Amino acid sequence: MARTTISDARKKDTREKIELGGLIVKAGLRYEKRALLLGALIDLSERLKTNVQERSRLLAIGAEAFGKADE
Repeated sequence: MARTTISDARKKDTREKIELGGLIVKAGLRYEKRALLLGALIDLSERLKTNVQERSRLLAIGAEAFGKADE
């Protein structure tokens, strides 16, 4: 039973990582260096902690991008 739980957790983790990688591709950043991507994400994480307006602005951009993909 414990092996099934571990296996399911690993599958879920793998799926999540694949989906997150897809976001990098969708954003047009596929060929950027990993260090740049990580730096950008760390910077974003820090900015979102203190700037509610920036969070709202970026959320709207992302929602619009997903909406365009669904059409």
